[in-house]
Amino acid sequence: MSTPMVSVTMPCYNCEESVAAAVESILDQSFEDLELVAVDDGSTDATADVLMKYAAEDRRVKPVLLEHQGVVGAANAAIAASSGRYVARMDADDFSMPDRIADQVRMLDDNPEVGLTACRVGFGGDREQCAGYAHYVDWINSLVEPDEIYLNRFVEFPFANPSIMMRRELLCEHGMFREGDFPEDYELVLRWLEAGVRMRKVDEELLVWNDPPDRLSRNHPKYDVDAFYRIKSSFLFRWLKHNFGACPKVGIIGSGRTSRKRYEILEEMGTETAFYVDVDPRKVGHVIHGCRVLHRDELPSAGSVFLLSYVASRGARDEISEFLEERGYSMGRDYLLVS
Repeated sequence: MSTPMVSVTMPCYNCEESVAAAVESILDQSFEDLELVAVDDGSTDATADVLMKYAAEDRRVKPVLLEHQGVVGAANAAIAASSGRYVARMDADDFSMPDRIADQVRMLDDNPEVGLTACRVGFGGDREQCAGYAHYVDWINSLVEPDEIYLNRFVEFPFANPSIMMRRELLCEHGMFREGDFPEDYELVLRWLEAGVRMRKVDEELLVWNDPPDRLSRNHPKYDVDAFYRIKSSFLFRWLKHNFGACPKVGIIGSGRTSRKRYEILEEMGTETAFYVDVDPRKVGHVIHGCRVLHRDELPSAGSVFLLSYVASRGARDEISEFLEERGYSMGRDYLLVS
């Protein structure tokens, strides 16, 4: 087999019930110049047998069998065993629509300034029982253009990981997934954005992102809320230092216990607090660690201080952003949403 244009990399672990559908969704792509590097990460079920069966039937399937290493080791082993110009991600419990690879290849071919692409995704779970996850899917689907992705990167991970496709040379230049007490996909995207890599999605739903109860992101501590705040706070602090000096001073929107707990990570790194902002009359006027709680109507004019919004209630981000923009604040220049 000659070197393919696209390598689809798929870590697999104990997924014998779902992996066949995932494999077939790649083999049935309208874009055929691809290989599927499927890494069995030491499964204890029949996952490896399923992969070997498909490999015997279609030479584009390239199985790699490992002792159990975890998702980072399996994902990086798949990349290392791949050879395509473009490297795509896929998960063994998701489903790619027939034109996914073709549309993403076109995005990278037609836009040489874009280093990583993805797509909007369909939510494959129960929207009533998993309302929070469904809301997250709706949010990531709202971020398509490079500026939208860049400006909202400190809110949450702005992609469905299995929807990503990237240029191979950027993996060499900026590194693969890193192991640690943090979500490896979010860390890679933050690291690449910090390095100046532009990211843009295909504005179509090209992947069904399923939400099984045993999904790793639901059960492993490195994907919990605290892990997300730790990793994004470290990148956010470096961004603040780069733009506002060694000891950046910020105003914090949200003075409640949860907002303060999340902001404390940044504060411990060296950020100084100018004031807190709230609309709750029971909090306005109080002093927290020497910093007064202002009503938002008391905010200084844009350009006086940089604001970080830690308010995470449903609908609050849009309302806060609209309020600030009406006051002359501009996202990225005068404020960021970080929760």
